[in-house]
Parts: sequence; structure tokens; C-alpha cells
Amino acid sequence: MKLPHPLTLLVACVIVAAALTHVLPAGQFDRRDDPAAGRKVVVAGTYHRVDAHPVGPFETIVAIPDGIIDAAAVIAFVFLVGGAFGVVEKTGALHRGIDWLVRRLADRGIIAIPIVCLAFAAGGAFENMQEEIIAMVPALLMLTQRLGFDNVTAAQMSLGAAAVGSAFSPVNPFQVLIAQKVSDVPQLSGASYRTAFLALALLLWILGTMRYARHTRASLAPSVGATKAHEFDSRAKAVLAIVLLTFVIFIVGVAKLHWDFNQEAALFFAMGCAVGLMGGLGVTGTADAFVDGFRSLAYAALLIGFARSISAVMEQGLIIDTVVNAVATSLSGLPVALAALGMMVAHVAIHVPVPSVSGQAVLTMPVLAPVSDLLHMSRQVAVLAYQYGAGMCELLTPTNGAMMAILAAAGVRFDDWIRECWRMIAVVTLTGAAAVVLAVTIGLR
Repeated sequence: MKLPHPLTLLVACVIVAAALTHVLPAGQFDRRDDPAAGRKVVVAGTYHRVDAHPVGPFETIVAIPDGIIDAAAVIAFVFLVGGAFGVVEKTGALHRGIDWLVRRLADRGIIAIPIVCLAFAAGGAFENMQEEIIAMVPALLMLTQRLGFDNVTAAQMSLGAAAVGSAFSPVNPFQVLIAQKVSDVPQLSGASYRTAFLALALLLWILGTMRYARHTRASLAPSVGATKAHEFDSRAKAVLAIVLLTFVIFIVGVAKLHWDFNQEAALFFAMGCAVGLMGGLGVTGTADAFVDGFRSLAYAALLIGFARSISAVMEQGLIIDTVVNAVATSLSGLPVALAALGMMVAHVAIHVPVPSVSGQAVLTMPVLAPVSDLLHMSRQVAVLAYQYGAGMCELLTPTNGAMMAILAAAGVRFDDWIRECWRMIAVVTLTGAAAVVLAVTIGLR
């Protein structure tokens, strides 16, 4: 059975969210500024009913352009990255470089999988890499296709590995560190415990990806002829050197200079201009290549905006806090280990209307951390339940615009992704559940 088209699915989710604003009572927590977290966080125990704000039919439709506007910075980033790599592709340098690499790997192409997975997992672990993956999809697709792997393998190596790295990371500033801040848990505490399970989860994901790749591998495409026109010449090397330098600057900008999407998008636009001139396309050829690149990622950019519309509707209807309060209340009477697993499941459910892990942390942890105190559960365990529940749900929920955009850029249907990867996702998620139960058993603090 095939799922509906991703745009149809997202519009249906917007409609369901609007319908819920007519059914669920509106409510809110009080919020306070938290300098440590760098944003407003909820105040536990302050949930109260407010006047209903049901979202009407026309407001529901208006929420779609509102969501696109809210996601404008991310969409601009996607367009400019797509345009820049459209220029890189037009020069032919990427094809020549990847063909050179494929010839060197020969029949050992399978070793590319753990190398690429570890690289993307590191990006996820250190800076919660998601939208940034879109920039790398074109090159990754060329590599996997030349090695005989399909597009799902490319998504597993990038999107999947980055999500596992993010979910199990001991240092992810947008996930575990912010959750520890708002839960009053010492930052980086429990790092060795998290690192051990990060290694196990990554091993399982890499093995699953390699197993899938072996079973679906096609015959290698014919090597590019070693004619002068297709040689990996100095101009192609210079183009790829510019691309590599761009990624170095990108990493420094994100890690050290705290760049946002605007700065990142500007960097890739500059890269596209430099590559076009270096690659011999000229001004007009570079502009044409940018347009082709914009066109190739227009669909992926729209998915991000449509996904943002879902949470926009629930925020407008004032029902997100109601959902969080109901979850906290339902956990209060459970045994400790079961309550910990219940928290993990609850975070999976909450991540559908709140597809931002940092946004979910500041919304839920100030509420669920005090609940863990009442259950005689370590707050560290509550943070683990949040990490593994929300983090692994990043690979499942269609409201995650970044995931949908990456899949669209990779040419992978959402239902194909779920059908091919649900076992791998389930195995890694159960690993997280085992880590939560073990943490309860040993009294992790």
C-alpha cells in the first residue's frame, strides 16, 4: 500500500491539526526567560485553561503560506544551496572527481558506507545536522549511483546516520545540552554512558545500511573513458577545492561563529559564483546553472514550508501545551521503569506536532523533569527518554520538513523510506529504550 503524495499527506496533517483545535481544550503554561537555555521555557505546574481559539477553514488555508513565511530562512538556504550545486554539476567537475574515486575503490565500494555514515553521524552528534544535508545530497547521489547503490542507501548514509548521531549524542547543543539546561541537570553529565550507546546505535545502523546495500546493489555503471575531455584535470580539481574549502568555512562558521541559515546560504551562493567562473561557465552560464539548481530543489523547499504549517495551526489554536500537560498527567501513576519508557513514547507522539527537537526540549522538559522527581526517577533518565524518543522520531514523522526535503532531494518516496528502513529504525529505537531501562536500573544521575 502506498502512502499519499507527501504534499497531500502534509495538507491532511494541517487539516487534522485544525480539527483538533475544535476538539481539544485550549490551554497554556506560563513561561519565563531562561538565560542558560537562551529562550523562554515553560514553568512546571502552571498549566491553565484559556479561551478557545478554534482555527476556521480559511485560517487553515492561510496557515500554509504562513508556514512557508515562517520557514523562509530555511527555504532560502535550500534554494541557494541547490543553485550552488547546480553550478558545480554544470562544470562536470563533480562527475569527474567521483568517477576518479570509483575507479580507485573498484570492487571495494562497500567500504564507502561506514566512512560516509561516520562523517554524517559526527555532523549530527556535534551540531544536529539536518537541513545542511540537502547541500550534500547531489554529490552523495552521484557517488552511490556510480558504486551501484540506490537512492535509499544514500538517504540511509546521510539522513539516517545524522539522526542516529543526533539522538544518541552526548554533546548535541540543540538537543541533549539544551534539555539538560532546562531540566537542571549538569551539562555533559552522563556523557560516557551516552557515548557507549552512541557507538552501539551507530554500529547497528551502519551494519543495517551495508546489509541493505549488498542486497540491492546493481551492476557498476561503465567507467568514464579516460579521454582528455573527461580527465580529472586541474580545472576540475580547482572547482572541487573551492567546494571543499566552502565546507571547511561552513563548519567553522556553524561551530565557532554561530552562523544561522542566512550566513550559510550566503556562503553557498558565493561558492556557486566562484565555481561557475573557475569552471569556465562564464557569467551567463553560471546564472543559467543557478536557475537549474533552484528548479531541482523547489519541491523540497515547499515541503519544509508545508510541514511548518502544521505546528503553526496548533500554536494558533493553543492546544500544544494541552497535549504536553495530558502526557505528563498520564505518566504520574506508573512504575518508574514503565514511566521512563512511557516518557520516551510520549516524546515520539509530541514530536509529530512539534518537529523541532530544541523546541520540544524547552516545551516538555520543564514539565516532565518535575514529574520524574515525583516518580523518584533521575532527571538524567528523563533527558535520555527525550533524546531517544524525539531523536529517532526525526526519521519517521512527515511533519519533519527537513527529513521530507532530504528524501525529496534524494528522489526517495516517503513510503519507500518507511518500508525499507522501519526495521533499522525500530532496532536502534529499541536500543535507546534498553538504555533508558538500564539507566533506571543502575540509578544513572
